[in-house]
Amino acid sequence: MAIRRKFISTRLLQSGMKIDQALVDTTGRTLIEKGAYLDDFQIEYLQEKGIGGIYVAEGEADPEELEMSIPQYTRDLIQKERKEDRAKVKLNKEVIERVGQGVQYLFNNSESDNLAEATNNVSSELIKVISDSDAVAVDINLIKVSDEYTFKHSVDVATMAMIIGKNYGLEKEELRELCTAGLLHDLGKSKIPLEVLNKPGRLDENEFALMKQHSLFGFKILKEKNEFPDSIMRGVLQHHEKINGKGYPQGLSDKQIHKYAKIIAVADVYDALVTKRPYKDGLSKRVAVEMIMAMTGELDLKAMKSFLGSIILYPVDSIVHLSTGEPCKVVENNKLNALRPRVVGLKTGKVYDLANDVACASMIIVE
Repeated sequence: MAIRRKFISTRLLQSGMKIDQALVDTTGRTLIEKGAYLDDFQIEYLQEKGIGGIYVAEGEADPEELEMSIPQYTRDLIQKERKEDRAKVKLNKEVIERVGQGVQYLFNNSESDNLAEATNNVSSELIKVISDSDAVAVDINLIKVSDEYTFKHSVDVATMAMIIGKNYGLEKEELRELCTAGLLHDLGKSKIPLEVLNKPGRLDENEFALMKQHSLFGFKILKEKNEFPDSIMRGVLQHHEKINGKGYPQGLSDKQIHKYAKIIAVADVYDALVTKRPYKDGLSKRVAVEMIMAMTGELDLKAMKSFLGSIILYPVDSIVHLSTGEPCKVVENNKLNALRPRVVGLKTGKVYDLANDVACASMIIVE
């Protein structure tokens, strides 16, 4: 919606309206700056002074305009309430490209005698980047959404899996193994015919049955090398198993599934939900997180909680809109609920603790 200017009587003003003119006194002192969001005190002041009406702006401003129009008292409140996000993964484009190319090499040379060595070289770079940043969280807005069958998908899944693994409580060597399993979890797709793998539409029953064998194909590739530990091979083999026993390829349940596979499963499902396909649009990140939260019968609860405690959906300082229509700035994230951070209203200057204040129970952040 474009912004338009409208003259309105002061008796019809409401808190949160944006003034589209500067109000000055007889000495030239600015009383209310142009672009400020009115509060009840200011409206009462205008009415007491006998000002008949003012110009207001209607419609939505872009984030830069919103930033510029924040009143100073609201800026001060934001600064007071602001708490930095947890240390986040920082993957630059060059690292993603190099690791992605490394995974591509692994897929294209799955029969190579040096597969284990090459895999270790690729995973070491990703591990180093995450270790150097001391990351315990991941901004899922920065994870590159790619087609499921490109190699960056494996980078995304391995990155998320490692952060989930940290919050899960894995030791350093376990995280290294988890990273390797994450990078190789779809290695078996190298054995799927390209016409099935790259089909621009839904797979038929036979094609889907073949595709469901990819985790078994990947397991067999690794087993033949006789260089990968059982834990990594099980992570690759079991990442599509469900704790209710309705997964594949073996129909395992809960305690039969290795913890690496449980962790990779959460990252893989999330990535699949947000990925756009020729036959479907990707879901929004918020909706995908909500769906993950609802999959308690399929995904391991500890792995799911570790995922929810690992992600940052609305980074501190980002501008979001509440279901009430009010634009807000995020000042603190809730580790236990990424969907409900603590925010400050740019129109009202109010603090909304979406996770803990019952008065905010009906409010959500909208896309």
